[in-house]
Amino acid sequence: MELIIDLLKSHTSIRKFTDQPIEESLLFSLIEAGQGAATSSFLQGTTVIRIQNMETRCQIADLCGGQKYVENAAEFLIFCADLKRSKNCCDKHQVEFEGDYTEQFIIATVDVALMAQSMVAAAESCGIGICYIGAIRNDPQTVTDLLNLPKHVYPVFGLCLGYPDQAPEVKPRLPLKVVLKNEVYEDSEDKALIDDYDTKVQEYYKARIGGGHGTPWTAQIAGLLSTKSRPHMKEFLAKQGFNFK
Repeated sequence: MELIIDLLKSHTSIRKFTDQPIEESLLFSLIEAGQGAATSSFLQGTTVIRIQNMETRCQIADLCGGQKYVENAAEFLIFCADLKRSKNCCDKHQVEFEGDYTEQFIIATVDVALMAQSMVAAAESCGIGICYIGAIRNDPQTVTDLLNLPKHVYPVFGLCLGYPDQAPEVKPRLPLKVVLKNEVYEDSEDKALIDDYDTKVQEYYKARIGGGHGTPWTAQIAGLLSTKSRPHMKEFLAKQGFNFK
């Protein structure tokens, strides 16, 4: 148990990979390990698309802002929330499909995250590094077209996998007292804790390999949440059949 806890606590994103391929049998085993994750109501609402075509990878890397590790990783997967399979089940049993409710969207999206993270833990236990690529949502329609995704399926994120060619330091997380509350939501002590955390994050960025910007965590989050973030997503999801009833 201690080894598993240590492994999870030591996670870092890897953006430089060696040329060593991942054995296909191992890749399949990792995906099967991901399938072992919890899935609400046994929905199993995830479809994983393996991208081996380098032209497709290059297009995706470009729309992700030039993230070259999408091209260079041994494997690149795209995790999709999939309610089309559920619709097929409804069609088979001749009942009306009600998959455009917000709850169904949440269930499928959570399923994706749970499966991916279980797979990531399995991969890291085998010495494989990973990097999530949320930037595929910069242009989800292009990704959808490239992957021929049908209605009721949408791309949630990409995942790079490969053997690491770097060893980044572990990025400090929020103090436990900030994220763990007893009985009720009480944050009166959080400000002082987060002020201290800001200092730790600044020091991390300044000291990490290759140098860093030294921006405190609160400034990063303020910048993120004070700007419009992918406003196209609502219209895109509606087009894909996620109408949030």
